[in-house]
Amino acid sequence: MLPSTWLIFGFLIQTRLQAQAAGVPYDRLCQTACSGTNTMLQERKYMPSSAYAPVGSQPTCSPDCTRYRGTFDVLYKVIRQEGFSRLWRGTNASLALAVPSVGIYMPLYDILRNYMEEVTSRNAPAMTPYVPLFAGSLARSTACITCYPVELARTRMQAFQHSQANVKPPGVLKTLIGVVSPVKTANNNQAFQSFRILWTGLGGQLARDVPFSAVCWSSLEPLRRKILSSIGEEASASSILGANFCAGFVAGSLAAATTCPLDVARTRRQIEKDHMRALKMTTRQTLVEIWRDGGIKGLFTGAGPRVARAGPSVGIVVSFYEVVKYALHYLQTENDIGKGHG
Repeated sequence: MLPSTWLIFGFLIQTRLQAQAAGVPYDRLCQTACSGTNTMLQERKYMPSSAYAPVGSQPTCSPDCTRYRGTFDVLYKVIRQEGFSRLWRGTNASLALAVPSVGIYMPLYDILRNYMEEVTSRNAPAMTPYVPLFAGSLARSTACITCYPVELARTRMQAFQHSQANVKPPGVLKTLIGVVSPVKTANNNQAFQSFRILWTGLGGQLARDVPFSAVCWSSLEPLRRKILSSIGEEASASSILGANFCAGFVAGSLAAATTCPLDVARTRRQIEKDHMRALKMTTRQTLVEIWRDGGIKGLFTGAGPRVARAGPSVGIVVSFYEVVKYALHYLQTENDIGKGHG
């Protein structure tokens, strides 16, 4: 329970810190926690949609109330201002994303790696060590493109506050409808354009996930094989679990730290409310904008919770997948032996 809970919280924390750096205002729910004179909010670059708190006359809040100062400050303020249940916002999107994403990603990586290793070992042995890099990148790209609208919904659900009392926050479907609706209104005869917006920021997602997979698998495979070779031939389910979790934890943490600037750019593109600007934004332009606004610190906003989430996440997914493979292989072997004796 604790690891899965931290993975959910980690994504929320990471998204809130990155969205704050992008200009998303988090002073909507401070009225009960601070006092001051009424003042009109200044025009913001990123404004929540009509599903969130309306713009209007609001109390002036202190920076301590309106700004997140770190990981635990995000947890404290979300609980205080939005309620304890808000920490699980986007969980349904995460679950809806995890099953098809992992179901495509891991088996496809295995298939591509085995095929490419067989080909390179015969024709280009020098390329064999690079097979995990290419196989992981291709598999991740396929999973990412297929499941991207749910990823977009999850980021938006966790980035913005919802302040309407006694009203359930919009779920995955309503969030995606909210993304498409403004484009449909502006382009009544352009159905393709309205649905294209569901893949807003896909370039940023691929720019983050492809290098992440390349770094992750190119470091995970040799580390995993080294650990398993030290165990020897008598590998059990528990030793396979431990070896894969350790290798996945290290590789995931390294890949998350390396690709953090690309993750910040991806988040900024996904939370853009101006649909015309969202369609025109590029990852390179976004990275330049982040550097101009916040320098190196801006590029690594949310790096702490991202690394703390990615390491266990990769370790859990890889180790569980490999143990399931081991169990199925073991059962198949037992069945073959039983048939042989029969």
